[in-house]
Amino acid sequence: MFFHCWEGHTDMDKVLVVDDEDTVTDLLKDWLEEAGYTVFTAGDGLNGLQQFFAHQPHVVILDIMMPRMDGLEVCRRIREVSGVPVIFLTAKGLERDKVKGLTLGGDDYIPKPVGGRELRARVAAALRRARMPALDEEFASHYSDERVRVDFLRHEVFVRGELVNLTPLEYRLMNCFVRNPGQVLTPDQLLNRAWGSEYDSYDSVKWHIASLRRKIEETPQEPKLIVTVRGVGYRYEKGGKTNPF
Repeated sequence: MFFHCWEGHTDMDKVLVVDDEDTVTDLLKDWLEEAGYTVFTAGDGLNGLQQFFAHQPHVVILDIMMPRMDGLEVCRRIREVSGVPVIFLTAKGLERDKVKGLTLGGDDYIPKPVGGRELRARVAAALRRARMPALDEEFASHYSDERVRVDFLRHEVFVRGELVNLTPLEYRLMNCFVRNPGQVLTPDQLLNRAWGSEYDSYDSVKWHIASLRRKIEETPQEPKLIVTVRGVGYRYEKGGKTNPF
């Protein structure tokens, strides 16, 4: 498992914590304020969404099981208007729960309980990833093959002619793959290129690949676009004639 910590952020960074347990929100608020963040809290999903629009935070930390509106719905609504990093912090730790959260647009998924050092590192990593320069600035306008087209200027991905709604991190992963068609990319390479060598693990790569496959593969359980090279990594299988970059 690979972990790397990045602690830098600006004094103006705002974090919204949404959890229906006061002890959790108070503890997270203390941890994050000690690190210099401005922290807002909410005790249910609906108020969390209201706080999001009122304060425009740079990172959102969401529980899933909450009254009035659960965290998955909050994330879905945030994703309709913003690419701000969303971190799920929840007791629902099964892999299917993680994949669901990431599919809806979560950038990270942390099972409870979590320590203060890890939480701060993951928030800092999410901020750094959000501020990484685009992967496509030095390239031409698009990539295309018989199945996939990526518009680098508009950050849009089309699969079999249909626009696919990807999260910012899923887009970065897709970008990595189409820039290296047919090449096996290891988890370390993907962490370095899409995550920015921050505080993340091989499991995070696996979950996000699973989420990406659910959106672009006709049969996610039998992927044809992003295939697993057992024991090594993942490879993008281009379809037919390509028009790269």
